[in-house]
Amino acid sequence: MPDPFAGQVVLLTGASAGIGKAVSLALAQRRARLVLAARGEERLEKVAAECRARGAEVLAVAADVTSQEACQSLVGKTVAHFGRLDVLVNNAGRAMWSRFDELAELSILEDVMRLNYLASAYLTYYALPYLKESKGRLVALASIAGMTGVPMLSGYSASKHAVMGFFESLRIELEPFGVSVTIVAPDWVQSEILDRSLDPQGGELGYRPMDQTRLMTAERCAELTLRGVAKRQRLVLTSGRSKNLRWGKLLVPGLVDRMVQAALRRGR
Repeated sequence: MPDPFAGQVVLLTGASAGIGKAVSLALAQRRARLVLAARGEERLEKVAAECRARGAEVLAVAADVTSQEACQSLVGKTVAHFGRLDVLVNNAGRAMWSRFDELAELSILEDVMRLNYLASAYLTYYALPYLKESKGRLVALASIAGMTGVPMLSGYSASKHAVMGFFESLRIELEPFGVSVTIVAPDWVQSEILDRSLDPQGGELGYRPMDQTRLMTAERCAELTLRGVAKRQRLVLTSGRSKNLRWGKLLVPGLVDRMVQAALRRGR
């Protein structure tokens, strides 16, 4: 059976680290044609080189996707280089690690919402004409925090709830055009997102408050993500806990709150 990603043009944001890097390398192995975007040019080029070594054709574009103009330009460069767009993976994101009442800068909430939600909306807007033409796949990396509140992550959780609401709505709008929408809601994953979280003053947290050795690897998350995208699944949940939380919110919401608190105490 042919690989659904072979020869497909895939635009992926946040490609220089974590889940984005793992998805990029997995797609390179499957001979997708890649447009990789991130803000850090040096790290992005290293990932692009790894993907090329695996046999993929790669266009690396340093871009700040919180800018509408940058998103329009990114899609334009994709189509100019490859002539089409088949898959858009909205992965770029950043966390906030702080109790809400300890925030020194409320602008942190705007920064997180702009990158995690609005950037995805901007890029999707400019990509949609081409995805409609190819009857392509639209992918959004949300989070388990987009399904339930998580202490210390209130701003991040709010942004991921916005991501889920936006792409759930968009799925219905795009069904007549043959464009599938897959929302991925990972549980905790080994990545840099927590130590690069914004602290109460708006700086980088600089450490990882969760025990990385007990979390899912980014590579495993990428595998589950691409499996779901290939099948055009509506929602990809990466753990038994996330599946339990989905239904538990409806049936035993108080228990879900305690589960989340316990997970933070255990660091996993």
